[in-house]
Amino acid sequence: MTERILMIEDDRRLAAMVSDYLLRSGFTVSAEHDAASGLATLRRSAFDALILDLMLPDLDGLEVCRLVRMESRIPILMLTAKGDAMDRVVGLELGADDYLPKPFEPRELLARLRAVLRRANSAGSGDALRFGRLEIDADARAVRIDGHRRSLTGYQFDLLLALARHAGRVMSRDQLMDALKGEELEAFDRSIDVHISRIRNAIEDDPRHPRRIITVRGVGYVFARLQDEASGP
Repeated sequence: MTERILMIEDDRRLAAMVSDYLLRSGFTVSAEHDAASGLATLRRSAFDALILDLMLPDLDGLEVCRLVRMESRIPILMLTAKGDAMDRVVGLELGADDYLPKPFEPRELLARLRAVLRRANSAGSGDALRFGRLEIDADARAVRIDGHRRSLTGYQFDLLLALARHAGRVMSRDQLMDALKGEELEAFDRSIDVHISRIRNAIEDDPRHPRRIITVRGVGYVFARLQDEASGP
């Protein structure tokens, strides 16, 4: 089945170039050139992924990202200006799955798009993992604390799942990127730190003093079993 992509980009020439490239790569693409039209199209039709520019004429792309995340778990690939590191961080915190600085090569956009789609479409494998109050359901792609679902992006869910499946083992950023992307792309390790922060906000009692996902300085992260979970999975 052909995957449908919505692109919200006010640069019509760039939107046309990307649309043509993705069409030739086997996707169906719709392009809108302002936030209002893009949001209306997204609410009207079903799409498999959203390519979102941060510089839109009527509404900041970060606000668009926030509004989309209130209604949908659709994978979001942000397009940012090359020097806007803070916008990238904020975008990831608001729920974007990946970002790509402008100018970019169409092949890299295609690789990143396929990566976020692959993560979103990946099937679960086996029963839910349970660690005390925390449940990670791979089949339903859901995270629950005391039975209450917590909101994570597709990237964040896969990051948490990768750590939980290796509970007690320190995983470097390179190992995590390999586990999540399945292919080598431009260095993306700093964004993992942002996603870890979002995961902690969702599952930790005190995100400022995490007990579940521990930073191992200079190495990476470890998913820790708590003392009362010795007999857990």
